[in-house]
Amino acid sequence: MSDKPASNRIAKVLARHGVASRREAERMIEAGRVAVNGRKIDSPALNVTDSDKITLDGQPLGELEPPRLWLYHKPAGLVTTTSDEKGRDTVFGALPEDMPRVMSVGRLDLNSEGLLLLTNDGEIKRRLELPSTGWLRKYRVRLHGAPKDEDFAPLRSGLTVEGERFRPMTVTLDRQQGRNAWITVSLREGKNREIRRAMEAIDFPVNRLIRISYGPFRLGDLKPGAVEEVRQKIVREQLGLGDPEGGKNLPVSQKSAGRRGKPGKRRRQDAEKKR
Repeated sequence: MSDKPASNRIAKVLARHGVASRREAERMIEAGRVAVNGRKIDSPALNVTDSDKITLDGQPLGELEPPRLWLYHKPAGLVTTTSDEKGRDTVFGALPEDMPRVMSVGRLDLNSEGLLLLTNDGEIKRRLELPSTGWLRKYRVRLHGAPKDEDFAPLRSGLTVEGERFRPMTVTLDRQQGRNAWITVSLREGKNREIRRAMEAIDFPVNRLIRISYGPFRLGDLKPGAVEEVRQKIVREQLGLGDPEGGKNLPVSQKSAGRRGKPGKRRRQDAEKKR
C-alpha cells in the first residue's frame, strides 16, 4: 500500500472549500490570485495535498466543511449574482446574516421566482449543473393570451430560437385565467431565459415564471425569501456523493424525482427577519 498522500487538482480543492465553482476557481488561478506554499500559481494544472498551504488573495482557506445544500425561495426582483454593476438587489444580499458563504446552482433571472438551490460546495454545484445528469426542472408559467394545446407542439418537438437549439420540453396547459393562461413546463436544460424565449417564439409572452422543482428537490410551501437546509444524509443520497463519474449513477430515478417528499427535518430561516 502506498504511503503517498492523496492529491487533487487545485481548482477542485478550491471548489470543495466553497470558494467558487471549479471553472471560476480556474479563472482565479489564471488571474494570479492563488498561492501554494507561498508561491503564486497561474495554471490550474497542479495537484495539491492536505499538507500544502493554499491562500486566496493572501488569505488562507478556511476549514473544509461538510457539503451542504439549501432550498431558497427566490422572490422576483433579485439578480442571482454576488454583485451587480447596475446596483440592483442580489440574492446573496437578501440571505439571512447567519448563512455561510454559498453559491447558486444555476440562476433564475431578475423577474423569475421560485426554487433556487444554494450550496457551500463547488463539487455539488458542478454535479447539479452538469448537462449529462439531465436533472428535471419544473416550472409554473403564466402566459399572456389564450393558447390551445396544439400551440405548444413546436416546444414539444424542440425548436430553434435565434440560432440556438432548445431540447424538447414537456408542456401542459392547465387553465385559462382571464387574459392569461397557466401552464406547467418541464425541461432538462438551463439555457439563458430558455422558457421566456421559447414562449415568445410562439407569440405567448411570459408574465410570470415560478420554478417549483429541481430534480428531487421541491419548493413546496417555502415562503418567498425563506431558506431551508436539506439534511446532509439526503444530500449524500440524492447526489450520489462519492460517485467518481460525477453523478452518472445517481440513486434518484426520474420517477422518484417527480414525487413530493420531505427530506427530513430542516432548518428554516426567513430572510424577512433580517429586514
